Amino acid sequence: MAAAAMTWLAGLCAAGLTIYLFYALVKPERF
Repeated sequence: MAAAAMTWLAGLCAAGLTIYLFYALVKPERF
């Protein structure tokens, strides 16, 4: 149970980071 939750949380964080980096590349003037 705990391992599955940790894996899901890690995947969610990775997805969020990827989206954040993609947004930073698309809209560099915001940063």
